Amino acid sequence: LEVKNKTFSKIKQSFFRSLVYQLQQEAPRPKRITCPQEVSTGKCVFHGLISRERADELLAGTEGAYLIRESQRQPGTYTLALRFGGQTLNYRLFYDGKHFVGEKRFESVHDLVTDGLITLYIETKAAEYIAKMTTNPIYQHLGYTSLLRDKITHRLNRTCSEPKKVTFQQDEKISPSPLSRRTTIKDGPEKHCNYEKIHNFKVHTFRGPHWCEYCANFMWGLIAQGVRCSDCGLNVHKQCSKLVPSDCQPDLRRIKKVFSCDLTTLVKAHNTPRPMVLDMCIKEIEHRGLTSEGLYRVSGFTEHIEDVRLAFDRDGEKADISANMYPDINIIAGALKLYLRDLPISVITYDVYSKFIQAAKITDPDSRLEAVHDGLLQLPPAHYETLRYLMTHLKRVTMYEKDNYMNSENLGIVFGPTLMQPPDQNTLATLNDMRYQKLIVQLLIEHEDILF
Repeated sequence: LEVKNKTFSKIKQSFFRSLVYQLQQEAPRPKRITCPQEVSTGKCVFHGLISRERADELLAGTEGAYLIRESQRQPGTYTLALRFGGQTLNYRLFYDGKHFVGEKRFESVHDLVTDGLITLYIETKAAEYIAKMTTNPIYQHLGYTSLLRDKITHRLNRTCSEPKKVTFQQDEKISPSPLSRRTTIKDGPEKHCNYEKIHNFKVHTFRGPHWCEYCANFMWGLIAQGVRCSDCGLNVHKQCSKLVPSDCQPDLRRIKKVFSCDLTTLVKAHNTPRPMVLDMCIKEIEHRGLTSEGLYRVSGFTEHIEDVRLAFDRDGEKADISANMYPDINIIAGALKLYLRDLPISVITYDVYSKFIQAAKITDPDSRLEAVHDGLLQLPPAHYETLRYLMTHLKRVTMYEKDNYMNSENLGIVFGPTLMQPPDQNTLATLNDMRYQKLIVQLLIEHEDILF
């Protein structure tokens, strides 16, 4: 991997484009103009109440010269007067603990002006170039993605299940009823499950020269020159981030916890088809808890459930949740419910929530299952696989109903609000939807063999 990284670095160096970097080096340097009338506010030093014309006289002939004056039109407000391109430009200056004109915030006016001059100079000299710089990216052209992500050769799609296309039909030889339903799986080419993940870009300030890893152009400016994916570390221009494919491969070093982590992010980072919490808790419950009375309904001790959460966040797949550590199986069941409840995006995602609620309202059993299945096919692959595995487990739980007193309806009551959370946290709407949430989970459990 180290050899390949060095090879990739050489490739990058040969393809990275230097025009914008050279322009930044040529940009005018800021020169503060002083005068006897200067006044200090503690935030900045300014030239008192002077006119635009007077500011123009003070700045004339010096490219990059600047001063701050109190506005004559709006006393109490401050204007940055900046000489660029042979004319004086005036900008309203703001302060909220840092100085700013637009989105960026600076510790000093000098830094603000430096960044402004760089941007003005580059946009003036290379406007056409900038407009076209995303048209010939290196991202795919150089095999960038495969070189950077060789560590995931064994992809998730070799283990996950592809959603089945299913139709529900009445058997003509048998009296029509929900029990007479048979499934027809539509034949089709076998597909790999694609755990796509969008990048989690956030504005970033780069120390030292940096080049965009999408278009190969220099990331100009003094601060907030571009964005960085907080999950995989990809660095690109803000405008390039809109064109980057949904191919984020999270780096484990950047994933700080297991609970409350996006489901797709977690499984891609660990190269697993499902979250480790789901696999490990279900394995433990099926080993020693299927006959436990009130399984999933009876609450475990809260402090011990919190201990399990901390163990997963700290130790990951090495967390010890055995009977020696936690004899009460309700603690493990409680930890699994907590994990599912704390997902930033529920297992049944916000995008398809309303589709499932509408499906639950359909009175015809066959049509209702058709609608539920359509909703399942719209789930992200990692969410689909997690739901499939959980429903298979809950179906096994119901097989021990005589011992644990947990049938599909009871489990629907428990898991409905856990797996389905409305996009808008409206209390009244949530209460009205609870019976439909329960029904959806109940249907998923009872018909898991044909729905998944």
